[in-house]
Amino acid sequence: MLWKNHPRAVMACLLTLHVLAHIDRNMLLGFSPQITRDLALSNARYGLLAGAVWVLSYGVMAVITGSFADRYSRTRVMAAGILIWSVCTAASGAARSFEAMVAARFLVASGEAALVPASVSLIAELFSERRRGSAMGVFFTGIPLGIGFSFVLAGTVGATHGWRDTFYSLGVVGAVVALLVSLLKDERGGLMKHDVNEPKERGAPLFQQLSGVWTVMRGTPVLCLTVAGFVLIHFVIAGLSFVQLWLVRERGVDPAGIARELGILQIVFGTLGALCGGILSDRVAPHVPGGRAGFMALLVFLCIPLQVAFRFAAPGSALFYVGMCAGIFLPMALYGPSLSLIQGLTPPNMRSTVTGVTMLLLNIVAIAIGNAAIGAASDVLTKAGYTQPLTLALLGCDLLALLALFAFLWAAKGMRRTEPVGCVVDAAST
Repeated sequence: MLWKNHPRAVMACLLTLHVLAHIDRNMLLGFSPQITRDLALSNARYGLLAGAVWVLSYGVMAVITGSFADRYSRTRVMAAGILIWSVCTAASGAARSFEAMVAARFLVASGEAALVPASVSLIAELFSERRRGSAMGVFFTGIPLGIGFSFVLAGTVGATHGWRDTFYSLGVVGAVVALLVSLLKDERGGLMKHDVNEPKERGAPLFQQLSGVWTVMRGTPVLCLTVAGFVLIHFVIAGLSFVQLWLVRERGVDPAGIARELGILQIVFGTLGALCGGILSDRVAPHVPGGRAGFMALLVFLCIPLQVAFRFAAPGSALFYVGMCAGIFLPMALYGPSLSLIQGLTPPNMRSTVTGVTMLLLNIVAIAIGNAAIGAASDVLTKAGYTQPLTLALLGCDLLALLALFAFLWAAKGMRRTEPVGCVVDAAST
């Protein structure tokens, strides 16, 4: 257990795993023009593949693996997940039909569902509340880095070797990583000074654990509102699945060029968002009315109008890039403060399960419904004769994301008078 004495090294390892997970997950987006062409996929089928198919597996398995991570070894749960998603990433490269790709991506999602609930629990255990937002922010830079590298790989290595060989190579790398992670032993309870008084009991069996989580959430309105706002902001992420198709088909940009450009912007502004959101939530949120919740409401208020303006701006203009970068920055900036607040309002032996429930909700409500709705709506609008169907569909997602502002404002109001019962008090609210 000496590895737990080095939380920064643990964080570096978790971040590496998170980057790898999102590269494997988002290669489908980076290669969307090639895969939709080779497999003859309609917008609706592509939307189902990128959204609903993923959610049916990832969302449910996030809850199950989260419960396992609260009850058993978190590192072993992660290792099993890495092996599954890596083998099935390689299988994605061999897919010759829509049905085969569905099966492969379904199982990739099953494996990846194990990573975030277990990792968030470890981070909450190893870092104090005053540093937890920053630590969460660092971990969730894995999302923009993974998305960014997936687009960069698609526009560079993938352009030379093709999407199938790229998937095969990623599968081999992941299988080696899974073996290394399986060698780490995990014992409940941190070794840091701030953890000495935290209960170290494990979670209950699955259905008993879910019943306990329901009781906690029902009795903590601020927790429910924070989860709701966090889910709603992911409609911006749903739009990302179609942004390359939208820019190529309706704005006339070059596919390879925009893939590289999106990759670089994802890396820069997604990473900046995760770091700034996490660090500022630790340092600034205690001075904002409503703490972390008030801080998140402010971020939504500032960024969503720019995201909407992006849909109307001329490609290459200053407003086009400012709006695109704001849309990349915002959801990532909310990961640190949202997950820190959620973890602070949750008993330690339920943290992975609550994180899994949050992942289930955001994947069902925002990713699955969002992607399916964008694909189906754009197909209907195309048949109706609209010349820019994806633009209209993506604007609908932007407006749904704006509803997160009201959820966070309500949560901020509740933070002034609500004390978590039986849980760790969030630092930004004290």
